[in-house]
Amino acid sequence: VTMSVEFKTYVDQACRAAEESTNTYYETMDRRRHALARLYLDKATLIWNGNVVKGLEALNNFFEMLPSSDFQPVHEQATQAQSTVLVVTCGTVKLDGNKQHYFHQNFLLTAQTNLGSTVWKIASDWFHFQDWATD
Repeated sequence: VTMSVEFKTYVDQACRAAEESTNTYYETMDRRRHALARLYLDKATLIWNGNVVKGLEALNNFFEMLPSSDFQPVHEQATQAQSTVLVVTCGTVKLDGNKQHYFHQNFLLTAQTNLGSTVWKIASDWFHFQDWATD
């Protein structure tokens, strides 16, 4: 498969953005928690263990009340001690002729080996419609 130069540039840019954003997020979470909400859009929504937090003021209040954090690896019981990868995707979907919705989905994939062949299986799946509020 041959990649166009434009596509490769886009992929490289996306990889750099993901790495830089992740580093900034967790550094801010650990060292400057009071500034964490600045990384979000004004009308951003955070889903934290099923709890919805909307808007910068609510995000800031939420982050300030969280206890200090430590690195938390994926527990081996969740993935049977297999190699694990997080895949984040987003796009649009139209279900049964209804209106088109933006969505965002995270998959936690784990490598399952059987007879020398590796197959990636979903250990966790989080799907969320991401339509913007019209208020």
